[in-house]
Amino acid sequence: MTPHPILFSPIALRGVRLRNRIVLPPMLTYSATNGYINEWHVAHLAKYAIGGVGLVFMESTKVDPRGCTTPNDLGLWKDDFIDGMRQVTSVLHRFGAVAGIQLGHSGRKARNTLPWEGRAPMDQCPGVDHGEPWEIIGPSAIAHSPRASVPRAMSRADIQSQVEAWGQAARRAVQAGFDVVEIHGAHGYLLHQFLSPTANQRTDEYGGSLANRMRFVIEVVDEVRRALPDDMPLFYRTSAVDEDGWSLDDSVALACVLKERGVDVVDCSSGGMTPQSIVSHATPQGFGYQVPYAERIRRESGILTMAVGLIMHADQAEAVLQEARADLIGVGRELLHNPHWVLDAAVKLGVADAYSKVPPSYGYWLKKRAEAGFEDHLSTRRDGIGRAADMTPRGD
Repeated sequence: MTPHPILFSPIALRGVRLRNRIVLPPMLTYSATNGYINEWHVAHLAKYAIGGVGLVFMESTKVDPRGCTTPNDLGLWKDDFIDGMRQVTSVLHRFGAVAGIQLGHSGRKARNTLPWEGRAPMDQCPGVDHGEPWEIIGPSAIAHSPRASVPRAMSRADIQSQVEAWGQAARRAVQAGFDVVEIHGAHGYLLHQFLSPTANQRTDEYGGSLANRMRFVIEVVDEVRRALPDDMPLFYRTSAVDEDGWSLDDSVALACVLKERGVDVVDCSSGGMTPQSIVSHATPQGFGYQVPYAERIRRESGILTMAVGLIMHADQAEAVLQEARADLIGVGRELLHNPHWVLDAAVKLGVADAYSKVPPSYGYWLKKRAEAGFEDHLSTRRDGIGRAADMTPRGD
């Protein structure tokens, strides 16, 4: 038991206050139509706000229809999307969560089938916005994989257009009521591609040296920061290391620059630059396997970090915070498995008012059951009833 868990302590980020350190990170659900949200997105995200998560992120939302990973990605490339997004922010605020959105562009990794349909490149597919031709763009004319389409190398005009697209999407996010914006610079997508010494083979001011390869990222960050109110936090998701030449040293250097440019939190993930998963050959995949990235970036750059990656247990999450390895905890797939992970964690950590972490229409009844002596029998604590001795006999 932890008398005063950091996991359940609030944190202020600029003018935004999170009720705890638990974050639902952006996780793609590929459920949009022509970029528009629908009832699925509202229902999907609302349950995490009801469940007590501090910061709930909308999945990667594209700033340009060409940047969609699949035909079912969300979009924020035009003002028509704003009203739909307000449905999400309204319900998240109603239940006490801070509303975040991740803005991204898939670059050369765009135009694929859904993951559960094989994640295969689509050679012939109408564009997401209105059936327009779907062009693949990237820093250089180098395909992501042997079976992927070769992108068109972006011109300087393309680069400036994309910078502006990120800024406009950030403006729309503010209008839609989001409290936090995250720039997606990880997982082999467009910003990460510019950072990569292998995906980016440019010979102009956007390629070559680390400083040049960081130039596009910095311009995007500057444009997004300008579009946000001064009291609105800005996150940046990074692949702290990848399979193809990007190192943790590089990420520390980038984080130092991002901090100077007004980024408040670095969300520390890894991999995605090649079809080969980094965890299969470079990083052993175990509980909290990416936490060391958040720890080192935090320590050496002085920026706040969010740890993600197989953080599944309450005591594990609390230990990361107690040991000052990160400032926020991203709980992704485990929240998909158990949307009331926050309550479960509060009970397990011995938080005095654990059942106040959910609405009273839940908490009142769950507390009564706990007071009747059944707290140790929760399904999240046990494999099952198993033996008759596990249950109090109830008679005939």
